Amino acid sequence: QVQLVESGGGLVQAGGSLRLSCVASGRAFSTYAMAWSRQAPGKEREFVGAISQSGGTTDYVTSVKGRFTISRDNYKNTVILQMNNLKPEDTAVYYCAAGPIYGGPYGKWGQGTQVTVSS
Repeated sequence: QVQLVESGGGLVQAGGSLRLSCVASGRAFSTYAMAWSRQAPGKEREFVGAISQSGGTTDYVTSVKGRFTISRDNYKNTVILQMNNLKPEDTAVYYCAAGPIYGGPYGKWGQGTQVTVSS
């Protein structure tokens, strides 16, 4: 069973960048598709993007396309969310998730990391 721990959140000015990491413990990380979601105060959790088991396929919500990039290193059991040109509306708690099928559902979740973008 995989356990996920996110890190890398923080406070950044609009236009800046942050790099979130999600480290997975447990076996068979490479068999899991991985995803990032976010939840802003008072809003429902929103899908941000996902990456397939091999890393060869990615998908993003329209609002982050061209600004966010998901990558993974199956040797290091790590998935990265690189966020560039951040906007105040990107402020949220960001969660990584794992699931057996690319596209979901993603049943394993981390505890989240806070990202705050100031204007």
